[in-house]
Amino acid sequence: MNKHTSRARHTNRILKRRMQMMCLLVVIITLLAACGQTAKPSPAGSSNGGAATSPNSSSSGNDSTAPQEEAQGGSQEGTQGGSKDEAQEEADPVKKQLEQLSLEEKVGQMILAGVQGTTMDAQAKQMITDQKVGGIIFYASNVTTLQGTAAFVQSIKQANQSNPVPILMSVDQEGGKVSRMPDTVESIPSNRKVGKTSDAALAEQMGALLARQIKLAGFNVDFAPVLDINSNPQNPVIGDRSFGTTADLVTRMGMAEMKGLRQEGIIPVVKHFPGHGDTSVDSHLDLPVVNKTEKQLAKLEWIPFQAAVKEQAEAVMVAHILFPKLDPDYPASLSSVIIGEHLRGKFDYKGVVITDDLSMGAIAKNYSLEKATLATVQAGSDILLVAHSYESAKTIFDTLISAVKSGKIKESRIDESVYRILTLKQQYKLSDDQQAFGDVKQLNADIRSWRKQLDAR
Repeated sequence: MNKHTSRARHTNRILKRRMQMMCLLVVIITLLAACGQTAKPSPAGSSNGGAATSPNSSSSGNDSTAPQEEAQGGSQEGTQGGSKDEAQEEADPVKKQLEQLSLEEKVGQMILAGVQGTTMDAQAKQMITDQKVGGIIFYASNVTTLQGTAAFVQSIKQANQSNPVPILMSVDQEGGKVSRMPDTVESIPSNRKVGKTSDAALAEQMGALLARQIKLAGFNVDFAPVLDINSNPQNPVIGDRSFGTTADLVTRMGMAEMKGLRQEGIIPVVKHFPGHGDTSVDSHLDLPVVNKTEKQLAKLEWIPFQAAVKEQAEAVMVAHILFPKLDPDYPASLSSVIIGEHLRGKFDYKGVVITDDLSMGAIAKNYSLEKATLATVQAGSDILLVAHSYESAKTIFDTLISAVKSGKIKESRIDESVYRILTLKQQYKLSDDQQAFGDVKQLNADIRSWRKQLDAR
């Protein structure tokens, strides 16, 4: 009995020692694993982690990688070794690009300027080099033949190659009387004619055809669709540029046209918020006044724009119209009430806000360009459109630089706008290397075929 008891005790001691050794091994393995994780370097902190996904790796500010792919790649890297904040920062190529820009480059992005003549001149080149403008608009006076216009557009893109961000090349190509295409390109009729069909499919085709037209010359932005409701028969500036007299028709046709433009890779700009349909004065000449309340606007003029916001419209152009019952001091384009409280606030619009041309009579006759510049930026505008004068573009540039340096406008406010602009440019993968594109013969045939469908309705 004693012999068996002794053996049992000896066996228990051996088992106990083995268990202690196993526990010790588990503890050591756990500690080693923890040390290995701590020692692993975070990609966010590595010397080349930022450069790997920077959208600003080429001289024109364009990366062949889509922004969505960059964002996904950054997120995966960040979650391996960094915190959530580091992962989000790694996944934001727009923020990286913004951080690489100087104040002058950022302010330049907020200017969309006109050019003179039909070929690149020294002043235009200087404006691109010195003011680093983020966009150019062409008018009828800038258009010659299709080949000549495409060459002019390409020369601007070429001049912008030294800047870190690709340039917006924009045009008003609505169809009807507002058309910038040469005669060799088949015409597209007015919105009113398309609206009379009440066929959204035809409006969508219209948007695609307009986009294909302007791609023939190398443009990447179209100031369309027009979302104004033609509710005032005496309106001197809208008329048949509107799809019709009801909010439902304008909304359906306008959203369809916007879809068509997008499908062809052209940035649409809806206009003219808060609604230019009930004016009796042409804002090119003087300041229109519309005595409508917020409730009245919400029942008519605002409906198409609210639909555009829901459809995540890339850009909204704001009109030079005074709505004294909303803001007695400033027209919509300069108003923190209309842009800030309503468009940004109540509509919750997060896209790019563009002013109508600040050299128009509505502004020029009532405000200095310096005052208008400060007012519209403080109100929430992102891009200031100014045409027909190189001096005006320089005035806006100098005014904003001075305002930031003096503290009138915080640089963080500039950053908000430029972030939205860069987001849009990355979303559409803009590049100054993009050439004019399309088959004019095929496009003309498609336009004629579409017009036959329109006429048959």
